[in-house]
Amino acid sequence: MAKAKVKKVVLAYSGGLDTSVIIPWLKENYDGCEVIAACVDIGQGDEVAPVHDKALKSGASKAYVEDLTQEFLEDYVWPTLKAQAVYEGKYLLGTSFARPLIAKRLVEIAKEEGADAIAHGATGKGNDQVRFELTIKALAPNLTIIAPWREWELGARTEEIEYAKKHGIPVAEENKTYSMDRNIWHLSHEGSDLEDPWNEPKNEMFLISKAPEDAPDKPEYVTVDFEKGIPVAVNGEKLGAVELLTKLNEIGARNGVGITDICENRLVGMKSRGVYENPGGAILYYAHRELEYLCLDRATYHYKEGVAIRFGELVYDGMWFCQLREALQAFVDSTQESVTGTVRLKLYKGNIISAGSKSPYSLYSQEFVTFERDEVYDQSDATGFINLFGLPLKVRALMQEKAGKK
Repeated sequence: MAKAKVKKVVLAYSGGLDTSVIIPWLKENYDGCEVIAACVDIGQGDEVAPVHDKALKSGASKAYVEDLTQEFLEDYVWPTLKAQAVYEGKYLLGTSFARPLIAKRLVEIAKEEGADAIAHGATGKGNDQVRFELTIKALAPNLTIIAPWREWELGARTEEIEYAKKHGIPVAEENKTYSMDRNIWHLSHEGSDLEDPWNEPKNEMFLISKAPEDAPDKPEYVTVDFEKGIPVAVNGEKLGAVELLTKLNEIGARNGVGITDICENRLVGMKSRGVYENPGGAILYYAHRELEYLCLDRATYHYKEGVAIRFGELVYDGMWFCQLREALQAFVDSTQESVTGTVRLKLYKGNIISAGSKSPYSLYSQEFVTFERDEVYDQSDATGFINLFGLPLKVRALMQEKAGKK
């Protein structure tokens, strides 16, 4: 396939070996095009510090390094939390909803810089290539997309290192056993011994959380306040999004909560095994669900459970900017109008345990549900209700008797 004619490319840049090698590779294979590196900081920690200078040393003409952690939480994580969206019952979508934000910023930079292409370092085996490219197609359909992993012949890490040295790119000695992705929401681990699903994750692998057996022998209580489904306070202290999640990450990590091990179905057709550290996220999902138990009626809650599954699939598949996700978000936001209150949880050696919830919009009524004598519920009303509710069963049974089937 003939290569597209491009003069200026915006590259999603992390500072790692892959994306550093991509800079000279692009210039070499796309007629000396200009490469602008763009790194979006959404809580990667110390990884971001050397990125700017390394991008320039690797041949980029310009490097953007921007902290969008607050936008990430408020515009991507909180909406997904409100939906209670989880992929395949376990995965809290830590990488999935990060990619649309990164790709959106790449598109904005490409337009500002007059670039005609965007490049990314996602492999041809994973989901991220889809998430990046669907976002670009949704926001800038005329931009060319370059995915070097689907084009180049650098099939092994040793080949990449050799290529880097040949082009004068600084190569750091990396001691990483696993392929990892980190942001303020989670840390994922893949590869190495985890490729055999029979292998238990090693405790020394955990970089954020304590292993549950190493957590304190005494439980820790934490309260989380929500306003319209959005977390706003921890232990009674009002906090912004970044500070709030940072605090919950610390609390959850020392108690060993939020470690998830899953063989998930990738969008591209294969199963992959991942272990995720999600201490703050696990607390928030548990607390939010507890409050919904209190504040949503039966029909709304049950319908929303189905919406959550579909919402999670859309996020996982990179369809953040599709019409269905936006429409489902409108439904979710409507349900959250009454999801305001406080949830208390007990954390103990990897476990999250309910310890109380309250809300000014609680639908729970002790007057109606009490086992003691009450003046508000006439138990004899249940007779008529059961007769009507069970009428189809009765009519079917009578028909079967008449037809000799019973």
